[in-house]
Amino acid sequence: MDAPDSPGPPGSPDSPGSPDTDGMLAEQLLRLTRRLHRIQSRQLEPIDITPAQFRLLRTVASYDAAPRMADLARRLDVVPRAVTTLVDALEASGRVRRAPDPDSRRVVRVEITDEGRATLRSLRSARRAAAEEILTPLTADQREVLGGLLSALVDGLPERHC
Repeated sequence: MDAPDSPGPPGSPDSPGSPDTDGMLAEQLLRLTRRLHRIQSRQLEPIDITPAQFRLLRTVASYDAAPRMADLARRLDVVPRAVTTLVDALEASGRVRRAPDPDSRRVVRVEITDEGRATLRSLRSARRAAAEEILTPLTADQREVLGGLLSALVDGLPERHC
């Protein structure tokens, strides 16, 4: 006789990988994502930056040399106009600056400023605080397992663009 908490036969609603189980996992992931977004937004608010601006700032900082706007759009998988809007806001706050490309007058590069680097340091602290808030119920071992599972999900399958 099966134990009361053991999964049912393959294909049953309680078996791993069943549509009901997968649907519940998807819902839990969506709820967690929304919660993470709310916490991150709350953490970013005092720094006066949006999650999208934070992502762009991190991306600019990841390049060895100042990237072109087109490079940023490609890396972020957004249309160039979206990058322009984000750069406008970050430039207005002094976190990045546009610079001419020495090899082509038509190309604009985006450089991170000292203010942008200081903001990134603050943002990293805010991100760690947000992660700690989410992960508080988990032990160190559970966090390690979760990290492995999330890596498998993120790295396991190529993204499909619709």
